[in-house]
Parts: sequence; structure tokens; C-alpha cells
Amino acid sequence: MPDDFRRDRVGTALAGTNPMVLRRMRAGFAVIGDVQHLPGYCVLITDTPGVDQLTDLTPERQLVFLDDMAVLGRAVAAVCARRDPQFKRINLEIQGNTDAFLHAHVTPRYHWEPDDIVGWPAALHHWTERVGPEHAVGPQHDELRAELVAELLVAVTGSSSGGPHPGHAPRGVAVACWTSK
Repeated sequence: MPDDFRRDRVGTALAGTNPMVLRRMRAGFAVIGDVQHLPGYCVLITDTPGVDQLTDLTPERQLVFLDDMAVLGRAVAAVCARRDPQFKRINLEIQGNTDAFLHAHVTPRYHWEPDDIVGWPAALHHWTERVGPEHAVGPQHDELRAELVAELLVAVTGSSSGGPHPGHAPRGVAVACWTSK
């Protein structure tokens, strides 16, 4: 898989050439993580070039991005819980310390993680060099990717047919109030 998209993840997502994109969201793109050391790891990336952090967006757009992050989190949790009985929870994080574009990490956590990692940020897997080439996303993740895409379709539209979802306005439509399920 070419690494070119990694130089401009937002631009390639907008151009339709980022191979990690799972689905267009209202304020960005849901993408599968380049590494799957924690199966189901995803990232929500902004759809606004030049936006470095959440506070660079208008307050209204911030809420839409955060709502998209929660929608992606629920979808990842549903898929991971079905796939692995050791699924524990979802961590949602906006850090932005390495990549200079707004993005949110959606990280599944599992009961099978090593004791010295549990209770710490998932990045500890990287810091302790427990993420290797065998974790790179590839064809072995096609089924996981398909399940994430299907779950996101349901989460965003309310059905597998693509119809409207309560509480989610179509892109470009202002929402006067927020509803919850």
C-alpha cells in the first residue's frame, strides 16, 4: 500500500485517495488506524485543511466534530464487543502532539492487554515497542474494515439502507437542538 497518503491525510481523504477512510462523517472522516495492535483502532480526522486543534473550529463545528467522535466511538465499541468477548471499553482522545491536524483517536481497550499497560494511555503499546510490522493494517483486516463500515452506516443513518438518523442532520443543515437516544 503506498504511503503517499500519510503525508497529507486530510487532503487525500478529501480527494478520495486515502485508503484508510471508512466513511465520510459530518465534520471529517472515520479512518481505520494504520496499525491494529488493538483491533478496531480508528481515528476521526478533520475535513478542514489547516485546522490543527479543536479550538480552531467555530463552536458549532466543534460540537459536530465531537458528536462525530462519539458516533465513531459507539460504532467501534459495537464491532469490537461482537468480535472479542475480552473487549473492555473505548478510549476517546484528542492529543495532536505529533500530527499537526485535528484528529481524535478512538481506541478499543481489552482485558487481554498486559498488566503493565492497563490503566495507561494506549500509546504505551508504542512507547514500549510492542507494536510491530505484524500489526500493520492489511488484507487480514478486510473483515474488520467491512464490519466497521457497516456499523458506521447504521450509526450515521439509523439503518443499513442509508435513511435519515434521528438527531443527525444532513451535512450543511443547521441543527437547532441536540437530541440523544
